[in-house]
Amino acid sequence: METLLSPPNHLNNMKKKYPLLTIHNKPTKKPRSSIIVLESSPLCCSCSASSSSSKKIVRNPQLDKQVVKHSKLRFVQKLKTLLLSKPRHFMPLRVLSKCRSYLSLPPKRSILSMIKRYPAIFQLFSTPSDLLAVQLTPAAESLAAEEALLKNQISMFLASKLQKLLMLSLHRRLLLSKLAHLGPDLGLPPNFRSRLCNDHPERFKTVDTSYGRALELVSWDPDLAIPLPPSPHPCDNDRIIDRPPRFKQLRLMKGLNVKRKHRDFLIRFNEMPEINPYTAEAKVPHTMEAEKKACAVVREVLGLTVEKRTLVDHITHFRHDFGLSNKVRGMLVRHPDLFYVSLKGQRDSVFLVEGYDDRGRLRQLDGDRDELLVAEQKLMELVREGKRMRRERRNRVDGVDDDDDDIDDDDIEEEDEEEEESDGFEELFEAGIEEDWEDFAGVGDVIFGGDSVDEIDNFWTFKASSKEDDITRASPETW
Repeated sequence: METLLSPPNHLNNMKKKYPLLTIHNKPTKKPRSSIIVLESSPLCCSCSASSSSSKKIVRNPQLDKQVVKHSKLRFVQKLKTLLLSKPRHFMPLRVLSKCRSYLSLPPKRSILSMIKRYPAIFQLFSTPSDLLAVQLTPAAESLAAEEALLKNQISMFLASKLQKLLMLSLHRRLLLSKLAHLGPDLGLPPNFRSRLCNDHPERFKTVDTSYGRALELVSWDPDLAIPLPPSPHPCDNDRIIDRPPRFKQLRLMKGLNVKRKHRDFLIRFNEMPEINPYTAEAKVPHTMEAEKKACAVVREVLGLTVEKRTLVDHITHFRHDFGLSNKVRGMLVRHPDLFYVSLKGQRDSVFLVEGYDDRGRLRQLDGDRDELLVAEQKLMELVREGKRMRRERRNRVDGVDDDDDDIDDDDIEEEDEEEEESDGFEELFEAGIEEDWEDFAGVGDVIFGGDSVDEIDNFWTFKASSKEDDITRASPETW
């Protein structure tokens, strides 16, 4: 033993004397000090336990289908917003071609072929000046008017959503440019910045800040500061004998298994006292209490959305406003009992797990209104009707169609909307900017005049901010 611990200058002599002896100058194993540090903190232990599970997220096909369905309506919603923003509800294709970045069209896809994909929603016509233009069909126009009337009738309900978001924020103030990203998921009307934000001065008001226009809370409503009720335990209704379970159970999606350390952390996390995200004070960062409040805030935000889902980037936009950590996505993946992160599309989506059943159908939580969902279902029915119209048109001409893109897309798509994004729409889903929610009525009204084309060109072709810019920029813009 003394020979093994001899000074370095005797190593050569030892090798000559003991040729089979191997001497390591460096330890063969890494010190376990780092592991001990991780085990000393419950929150850090959860991160290490879920690090391997976060690399590979177990897919939920039922919820992924919801993302596919939403992606197919993306182009329709954006083009419909553009047409409704014009005074006469139509646009020439020459002007519409300058809106490719907003419509998020793939490079090889023409606007004309995309419009022909939805004959029940959009129709082409020639203007008196022989310009090809697009407008909404009477059925789509009627549906848009019905949806606008509905949002006007439930304006108080939508204003309550904005007020609750302001009550969740740390400084009781949110930038309008950030709210514009989340507006479609909340069911807000396109002109909410000019109408809804100014029609309720007793609730909130618009103010000027160094980062732009912001919505500021005016009055605190204690009746709105009530969070979503805790989700019922999955085994509460399945008990044969009315007695407490022998082992602690965890609410997880079917087919999802987590490691023991991760499972133990989630059980300890759920055993912590519930936190009211509206009234709870700021917690010490990087603690289980801080993560408990952050999860409560995200759960409340997702509960305010129409479909109990939004983009992970949208939550990231508000991380400083809601007091969230910089690693929001890691927190969402770390709690599969509360949230599901879908990797469908170019940008990840997050679902509120308790808002959906095991078959992927949306549940109606307390206080929900399903009128906006009915409007979206009617729009989806028009998409299916347009698909049937295209199929009948091809059958009338014995399988010959003048739109090659139309044939290719229909050959790929199936009758139901449960297939994956195999028709090229994965490039459309959430690529670029969100739905534009500015009122464009005063921009480019003279659409046939040569003087306004340059102005429209500069306005519509403003490049969208990238995903990195959306996360790092203090005031992300929709344009």
